[in-house]
Amino acid sequence: MKTTLITLTMLLASFAGMSQKNEYYQAMGETLGQYATCRTVEDFQALGNRFSMIAGNEKDEWLPLYYHAHCYIIMSFMEPSDAAKKDAWLDEAEKSVNKLVAIAPGEADVFALQAMLCTGRLVVNPMERGQQYSMLSGQAIGRALGIDPSNPRARLIKLQNDMGTARFYGKDTGEYCSEAKELLAGWDSFTPKSGLHPAWGKDQAAEIVSGCK
Repeated sequence: MKTTLITLTMLLASFAGMSQKNEYYQAMGETLGQYATCRTVEDFQALGNRFSMIAGNEKDEWLPLYYHAHCYIIMSFMEPSDAAKKDAWLDEAEKSVNKLVAIAPGEADVFALQAMLCTGRLVVNPMERGQQYSMLSGQAIGRALGIDPSNPRARLIKLQNDMGTARFYGKDTGEYCSEAKELLAGWDSFTPKSGLHPAWGKDQAAEIVSGCK
């Protein structure tokens, strides 16, 4: 009898865990679907806050934190001039990125996003922050590519950073066109681990290629 009760208890716990995971996958899927409709800072902030709520309920999952940070980094790039707003949003993103590094240190996309965060910091004030944050971004990209040299987002962010540096110093960015075309041509050969894992970036790569002569 005692053995039967223990078995039933374990089965109930297992079913409860499966139900909770199904709720997580459903919530993530629905929230990810809203990326396509985001147009404004307010849209991305609302979306990021939804991911933050999911992250609060799923302490061991790194993807909600990833997308929360991603939304807030995007917001910083969308703001045209207010440095204080940019930094405040990047502060929020950084909290999630720091947790990501602790939770998922083996994920290339984590460090690609960290590099994107550093680039966001640099863009706030390139003259004062260029040296510090270009180095930090480069280090993060190095870690991402060290984990997975084929990761398209890591390659994209490195390409964007290299082109941004070239523009800053008044150099021609045409030399990066072949790299951009190669990245875009092979983009679909990289398969995300699941439908919830990061898959963004192809449009940005296509935009770079469209600007090539």
